Amino acid sequence: MRNVVNRVVLALIGLLLVAGGGAALLAAVDPAGRWGVRPPSWLPWRGPDAVPFPRETRAHLEAAGWWWPVIFTALGAGVLLALWWLVAQLKRRRPARISVPGAGPGEDGVQLRGRALAHAVADEAELLPGVWRARAALFGTPARPRVRVLLTLRPEADPVRVLAALADGPLRHARESVGLAELPADVRLRVAEPSSTRVDAG
Repeated sequence: MRNVVNRVVLALIGLLLVAGGGAALLAAVDPAGRWGVRPPSWLPWRGPDAVPFPRETRAHLEAAGWWWPVIFTALGAGVLLALWWLVAQLKRRRPARISVPGAGPGEDGVQLRGRALAHAVADEAELLPGVWRARAALFGTPARPRVRVLLTLRPEADPVRVLAALADGPLRHARESVGLAELPADVRLRVAEPSSTRVDAG
């Protein structure tokens, strides 16, 4: 959901900037004076000497008691909205800890660091046949975590067998170790360069 909101907000901001910049550029080029083409009447700038607000309009607005409070309120709201958006982007999306239930009834559970579980998945994945390097990270919420795995395969590896071994090994062990009914995984594969595998093997 956050990605969709980000795209919509960025698209709207981009459209506003492109529209404003295009209108200013069109006025600076002065198509009426150069080629005899008059810009549309609804454009705020229609020539190189045009301004968005004529002097009479500016004087009338500045004399109104509501003008400056509205301007400062709008600017303040824009700054607060920008700060909220920045904090939302920087907010940690990775679960810091995952609750692991106790072994039996009445036993207290423990808190497992999400980074530790991700490292365990990556370390076990690097032991799979055909895997040269593995990286893992946890996302989502503590109650519904997701794991993202990046596997760098050796040139001779079979991707189908590697994925099957990953699902039946590291991912299943991680899911069972924290008592989750499911642990969705996003797995990305890439092949190592032959020179890199030779250096690593030597």
